[in-house]
Amino acid sequence: MDISGAQSLQEFKNQVALKFQLYNSLFTSLPFHRIEKTGILLSLLLTNCEEGYKKKLSPVDIIEQFFQQHTGYASDRERIDLLFRFIQYTERQVVLFDSLEDSAFRKVNDLNGPGTLKHLLTEVEQATREKGLADMLQDFAVRIVLTAHPTQFYPGSVLGIINDLGKAIAADDVSNINLYLQQLGKTPFFKKQKPTPYDEAVSLIWYLVNVFYTAAGNIVTTLKNNFPEAITAKHPVIQLGFWPGGDRDGNPFVTSDTTHRVAEALRTSALKNYYLEVRKLKRRLTFKGVDVLLNDLEKKFYDPIFQPDKPSSLTPEEVLQTLDEVRSILIHQHNGLFLSLVDQLISKVTIFGFYFAALDIRQDNSIHHKVLSAIAAAGDGLPKDFDSLAPEARIEVLSSVHAQAHPEKYEGIIKDTLETIHAIRTIQRKNGEAGCSRYVISQCTGVLDVMAVYGLFALCGWNTQALPVDIVPLFETIDDLAHASEVMETLYKHPAYSRHLRFRGQRQTIMLGFSDGTKDGGYLMANWSIYKAKEALTALSRQYGIEVLFFDGRGGPPARGGGKTHKFYASMGKNISNKEIQLTIQGQTVSSNFGTVDSAQFNLEQLLHAGIYNDLLHPREGTLTKEEEALLQQLASEGYKAYIALKEHPSFLDYLSHASPLRWYSETNIGSRPAKRSGGKRLSLSDLRAIPFVASWSQMKQNVTGYYGVGYALEALEKAGKWSEIRNLYQHSSFFKTLIDNCEMAMLKSYFPLTAYLSGDPHYGEVWNKVYEEYERTRSYVFKLSGKQELMADYPVEQLSIQMRERIVLPLTTIQQYAMARIRGMEEGKAPSALKEEFEKLIIRCSFGIINAGRNSA
Repeated sequence: MDISGAQSLQEFKNQVALKFQLYNSLFTSLPFHRIEKTGILLSLLLTNCEEGYKKKLSPVDIIEQFFQQHTGYASDRERIDLLFRFIQYTERQVVLFDSLEDSAFRKVNDLNGPGTLKHLLTEVEQATREKGLADMLQDFAVRIVLTAHPTQFYPGSVLGIINDLGKAIAADDVSNINLYLQQLGKTPFFKKQKPTPYDEAVSLIWYLVNVFYTAAGNIVTTLKNNFPEAITAKHPVIQLGFWPGGDRDGNPFVTSDTTHRVAEALRTSALKNYYLEVRKLKRRLTFKGVDVLLNDLEKKFYDPIFQPDKPSSLTPEEVLQTLDEVRSILIHQHNGLFLSLVDQLISKVTIFGFYFAALDIRQDNSIHHKVLSAIAAAGDGLPKDFDSLAPEARIEVLSSVHAQAHPEKYEGIIKDTLETIHAIRTIQRKNGEAGCSRYVISQCTGVLDVMAVYGLFALCGWNTQALPVDIVPLFETIDDLAHASEVMETLYKHPAYSRHLRFRGQRQTIMLGFSDGTKDGGYLMANWSIYKAKEALTALSRQYGIEVLFFDGRGGPPARGGGKTHKFYASMGKNISNKEIQLTIQGQTVSSNFGTVDSAQFNLEQLLHAGIYNDLLHPREGTLTKEEEALLQQLASEGYKAYIALKEHPSFLDYLSHASPLRWYSETNIGSRPAKRSGGKRLSLSDLRAIPFVASWSQMKQNVTGYYGVGYALEALEKAGKWSEIRNLYQHSSFFKTLIDNCEMAMLKSYFPLTAYLSGDPHYGEVWNKVYEEYERTRSYVFKLSGKQELMADYPVEQLSIQMRERIVLPLTTIQQYAMARIRGMEEGKAPSALKEEFEKLIIRCSFGIINAGRNSA
């Protein structure tokens, strides 16, 4: 560990670990029923868990033993009541730990160190590459797309308390810490009803208003101060995207009305922030000439916010022009007094326009074909025999549509899909073209899937000769990733689509799905397939003179593309297009990585640095040689073999349903999306969404999708006499090193004693043992590769954070397993089922604390 790492670890111990022990005592005053005794009993349960698992006891044995040794409770009703209070208590402990980490962020992380904007500017100056950076900033960007997946359930009221609690902790304000903890105790953590997509949007808009508005503004202001000509409103270097209200993939609750409402909420929220900032400016800029301009601007913001139905002609361009006038007057007449405040507002309007975050539309490709079939059957713009035509013939029909379909003729998803395409035009008119200009096609497999969307825009009256919308194919499975370049080459050659790309400035965005790729092919194969797909698509696009932009569909954990994201982007070589870094930020990763201004700015800067450093300062670093690529291909193939063998085990899905809370996932009421894409009762891997799939492994502390097959692959290549090559790859390839680092994170969050009771089970024991053996094999080979004897030894702060969080929720994972075992007993007729519903509630409530303690567990 280097000196800076040691210092960070010591700061973490002082600011987080020690303070957690101190402030944890304040929980005894929380306004819960018999809370003091609850806290004492919970600590006894934790001890019982730790000692019980060492003795290889099952969760049922541990919980039963706890009740017998430490309570006089004999009835299930009394015991369930206590377990619920344990959950409630632990949920608040997690919030306290989160707040402590957030408040210590500045002390634990070097905000001017490697990977930050200040460090980048210093590196650029030392390398005399200022002009190169100025040129690059004109078309390079980092685009963060916020998504509302069902792993972030804190309502706005709790988010506000967490924010205030973090500030009180940072100031060591014990009085307010105590008050906020008491408020937390009285405030519900979840609603009994599922949130609507609009509710999810409002929850995420909170982060736009309170975090990204300031963090992104700070970054762009710094860059504008250094490179004033490079940062423009047409291409801001930091961009925000938004999926709630536009993401229809498998979510039956999203409608065109939702899309309109969310777009309006985004617009109004941006204008409110500008309005409030102008009011603050007026308190400082009380000078002649400036005051009149700001008064007028304040009035122009007022109407669209507080009288939204009243027509408004105000545009971002007009706002920027007014602010530029203010700026000029300050410079020439008032000695530049408070100029920085004006510059900050200019930066924010440059980034957020009147849309705050660009609303993407996403739908599964099967829906588009269903809509086209309905239109053809109605003879409403397509030939009646459309469905019977060969794919090539359907593509030609769709590329030359002249008739218009009429939404009012249809019902359900057909009508809504058409109305949504019409809604994009309305949103662009009110929020600006950038406010809604991308249509993402989930499960995209071929050219016809892309041209189906192209044809639907034509059928909705859009001029496809000048279509102001990017059509974004999303390739997800291993097979689809392998054929992505063939699909895109056919599209690049097609006259209609080629014309569309010319209108869009010869830029094509392609989305790649880490989550479904991992579910389909395992950790190594998914990551390697995406890498190879990017290489092939980059080479192809360069051949056709097209700038390809990769949009990565990432989740929180390594199994879904999360983990050390900035290190992943920094490891891309010259063979992969790097004009923009685009990625989804999902679930509680929004709050863990971007929950405060400090953490959001730091992580945005890390991504910015990763992209610029890779291209500008060390353009060849990270590029794999042919020999290294061949070695990674072998590793991926061996890992794929192992993962497929596990996935095809006849008890695989039964095991996951039996040992994890998968079947209760959709009842958690923490997200509006169903757990499966189809409505069928039978569980299938193809229909099961990646989020519940990965989260279920996480809840049972096995994290299969984050490491399974890695040990098998390393062992296979060692046996083939290639260990020295593997070691060399690990030492010299940042791509491979990052893969292993993220793998270590997944393993550190695993805890097999929790489910060891299944090892001898006649039906499930074989799967449990296969998983455990691969975990041990992978851990052994990772140690052999790294030379370390601890997982995540290179990241001591994160290592300690994970260890403390896992200890906090050990009682919850135990309670969850206990409740599932009790329900299984009821279903097998071994016990009365009178309290089955209460035990199911225990399972669901445990999920909340486990998910949030993990911070990137789904």
